[in-house]
Amino acid sequence: MSIRRLDIAGFRNLTSAQLQPASGVNLIIGENGAGKTSILEAISVLSTGRSFRASRTPAIINFEQDAYTLFAEVFNALAAHQQIVPIGISRNRQGEQQIRIAGQQARTASQLAELLPVQTINSESFQLLEGSPKVRRQFVDWGVFHVEHVFFPVWQAGQKALKQRNKLLKYGKMQGSAQHDTWDEALAGYAEQIDLYRARYVEMLIPEFKSTLSELAFSDEVSLSYYRGWDRTVSCLDALRQNREKDLALGFTQSGPHRADLKIRVNKLPAVDVLSRGQQKLVVCALLLAQGRLMQKVTGKQSIYLVDDLPAELDSEHRNYLCQVLEEMQCQVFITSVEADALIQSWSASTPMTVFHVKHGELDHTPGPAAIR
Repeated sequence: MSIRRLDIAGFRNLTSAQLQPASGVNLIIGENGAGKTSILEAISVLSTGRSFRASRTPAIINFEQDAYTLFAEVFNALAAHQQIVPIGISRNRQGEQQIRIAGQQARTASQLAELLPVQTINSESFQLLEGSPKVRRQFVDWGVFHVEHVFFPVWQAGQKALKQRNKLLKYGKMQGSAQHDTWDEALAGYAEQIDLYRARYVEMLIPEFKSTLSELAFSDEVSLSYYRGWDRTVSCLDALRQNREKDLALGFTQSGPHRADLKIRVNKLPAVDVLSRGQQKLVVCALLLAQGRLMQKVTGKQSIYLVDDLPAELDSEHRNYLCQVLEEMQCQVFITSVEADALIQSWSASTPMTVFHVKHGELDHTPGPAAIR
């Protein structure tokens, strides 16, 4: 997958911007506050329907505009007929959103994610190590979503069953045991399926992660292990039944797939407690790169990588290793930096490359590696 055209209007300080990205590397250069990260954010919104920087829609709409509009032409090499797929998303200050794919109204943002798989490496990526289990669950589920097509409807059904069980725990405490049994059985049935998909995915991811980490010249041994969210010696149904009284007292479900986690350790200790900031960034990059590699092997789809301020926390040697891995993957990459010189030499002369210069929300670009090396 790759973006052949990108139009941005009314998004943060980008009043109007048009890009024709290279199929390989796209360097976005500019001073702090110029709008570099906003371009990455716009691509991410086109993939997920939400921002990685703000939870409230008005924060990302240009202050002079009533709505933002994002449009892209996505090249789908796996498509049987239509290889260029137009997608668009717009949202106003009231939160009303429209998503269109190939001229048709899309039902959910998950359709965007399937067509435009995007991985983001930025300061928020450290949450994979520092953040709550929810962040790591979302990381795992992103991968499972793209390699197991039947996973998403099962996950959605599991979420609904969990919501209903929690509602019963909180407001229906006087209901008979039959009601509780019904939702225990429903949630447990979906939980076992979700656990199967997640466990199988993590098993495939581990060798990819170890191989990628080695290519990034990371010497310490980092282990990944999957915790499913309840005691591994019992079924989910038994765990729910055993904990029912405690759940009733608390008003929510303590065991289940919503408590799953991906444990990332160095010498049996949490990686975040052992590694330096630079080492943490390498581990995070290896996780995201490994995920893209695995998706490509299983499905043939290529992820698009958004890398915000690559030089931060990485020395030139490890930046080169990271760029080599991305180059080997032959995927489309968008990278921001204050200076181009810190990045251009990290790529081979044959890599398709375009440099975009952003200044006060205005965009200029220099196509072709020969013009910039």
